[in-house]
Amino acid sequence: MSHEKYASVIDALHECMEACNHCFTSCLQEDHMQDMARCIRLDRECADICAYFEQALTRDTPFVNEIAQLCAKICRECGDECAKHEHDHCQRCAEACHKCADECEKLTA
Repeated sequence: MSHEKYASVIDALHECMEACNHCFTSCLQEDHMQDMARCIRLDRECADICAYFEQALTRDTPFVNEIAQLCAKICRECGDECAKHEHDHCQRCAEACHKCADECEKLTA
């Protein structure tokens, strides 16, 4: 399979998507959910682009660079936002997002 060269990126994308989905769900249960609105929105955007990019890589998309740039941007922004919050789920999400952004940026270097 030609997508095997993307194994580390695919792993990071999947891990990030799972972390963002968990963070999204957990943020909805926080006492001050309104304070989490930007985090919640970015979690959704990030999970969606990671899931899409993971699928696109497995079908050998010709748009690797373009999608990688967008995914890195969204992951970086989501990670930065989550890092502002003290909740464990936010901190874990920030770590996964930053790792994923780094992996995506390697594809565009």
